[in-house]
Amino acid sequence: MLELEIISPEKIVFSGEVSMVTLPGMTGQFTVLPKHAALISALKAGDIIFTTGDGEKTIGIDSGFAEVRNNKISVCVENVIA
Repeated sequence: MLELEIISPEKIVFSGEVSMVTLPGMTGQFTVLPKHAALISALKAGDIIFTTGDGEKTIGIDSGFAEVRNNKISVCVENVIA
């Protein structure tokens, strides 16, 4: 499992365990699975798609960045798009 935290300037948007997450990278979408290599990436407008025990969830964002390290994904976003 992966630990995902998505935060905006206003609040914690999501924090919990996921089995995978797909992020809108600047050069295209990429998916993070357990034991993924460490990375930092800028994010463009698009959807963060992740799978929890309750199924697939989607959060729209306008920009941000993500850090992946030791099965933890930290995502900082400018704005969440409803």
